[in-house]
Amino acid sequence: QVQLVESGGGKVQPGGSLRLSCTASGFTLYYYAIGWFRQVPGKEREGVSCISSGTGGPTHFSDSVKGRFTISRDNEKNTVDLEMNNLQPEDTAVYYCAAEVRSLCGLDANRYDYWGQGTQATVSL
Repeated sequence: QVQLVESGGGKVQPGGSLRLSCTASGFTLYYYAIGWFRQVPGKEREGVSCISSGTGGPTHFSDSVKGRFTISRDNEKNTVDLEMNNLQPEDTAVYYCAAEVRSLCGLDANRYDYWGQGTQATVSL
């Protein structure tokens, strides 16, 4: 079956960085738009960033992470990475990657077809 697996989560101090990776098995991410989402208890799921199918664009970022996060593809590795910089406590969440059979990406979670299991990122002192 198709599978998405997130990795790279962990605990970091405010101002630090984490690099999350989304690795696909059973299908080729090149042909899919990929989104990163996050969710914390008591809050609705938030679209963080996405990257369109192909070689890297167009991309989108939520206002809360714009300028701090970057998203990229490595089609040779069949991965999409989310580089999170200058992390703050409010970035603490479970982060999920998702794939959709579509060219242009978006930050609406219900448009995505395949989801990973999530990885925890915690930002605290």
